[in-house]
Amino acid sequence: MRFCVCLTVLVLGAVFAPTQDTVPALPAAASPTAVTLEPDAIGTVPPEQIRALLVRAQDKDLENDKRLRDYTYIERQEEHKLDPHGNVAKTEIRTSEILEIYGEQVEKLIAKDDKPLSPEEAKKEDDKIQKIIDKRKNESEGERQKRKQKQEKEREEDRKFVLEVADAFNFRLMGSETIDGHDCWVLDGEPRPGFEPKRREAKMLTKVRGRVWIDKLEAQWVKLDITTIDTITFGVFLARIHKGTHVMVDLTEVNKEVWLPKHVELKLDAKVALLKNYREDIQQTFSDYKKFRSETKITVLGETQ
Repeated sequence: MRFCVCLTVLVLGAVFAPTQDTVPALPAAASPTAVTLEPDAIGTVPPEQIRALLVRAQDKDLENDKRLRDYTYIERQEEHKLDPHGNVAKTEIRTSEILEIYGEQVEKLIAKDDKPLSPEEAKKEDDKIQKIIDKRKNESEGERQKRKQKQEKEREEDRKFVLEVADAFNFRLMGSETIDGHDCWVLDGEPRPGFEPKRREAKMLTKVRGRVWIDKLEAQWVKLDITTIDTITFGVFLARIHKGTHVMVDLTEVNKEVWLPKHVELKLDAKVALLKNYREDIQQTFSDYKKFRSETKITVLGETQ
């Protein structure tokens, strides 16, 4: 089920974030106040203004992504499985510690249904972490570089489908709103009639609408609210995310240096491999961010601290 959550957040959450390949980034010395939004009489913001703002937001997002690798944190996922009538049939809660091991984030389960793991379950998780440590410790420099290059390529591929975002949507400036003390632009995005995607992945941009809150000064997106307005299909038999699936993502500023996830709310209606239906309400919360390189240390299991 974690696959569906991550997939949905990735697909829907990236809609408003163009890559640096889309438009040349503004010079580093440029002031954040250089980006202004001047909507027309009906509130529509010209694509070039949206592009300039989102390029800055993407610069911040890239920086956040790099700095996230310096942090460990706690992730709690509360999953409500729904019956065909929309009633809660089953609830599962998983709490995990996200560790950084040789440059790779690893999930270690620490509680189920808000209760500590049994000794057997805890040992199984420790053994899993130790196995990863041993594998990474013994890999060659060439293997490590190849792995990192593969990870970087996957990150870029995950973002490429949004190259056409400025052309795919009509954006309207809905006003301003203060979130956690940050003065934000509030933008609504609706699929633009007649949009012809140049990439296969960009077809999904015609099937979502959403609202994004972007900090005016920092050009940092702070909140994202996306809803599917038609079925999104991945491959012929892989997965379908149905109309009405909804995701909301909130970020928080950590240590005055990075914006990281705080809360994700997902109402999912999907089918995987045309066999299994998922109708679920999922809440993810992220807490206890600790800077790995300065505040924490991974001790290989069995070592004396």
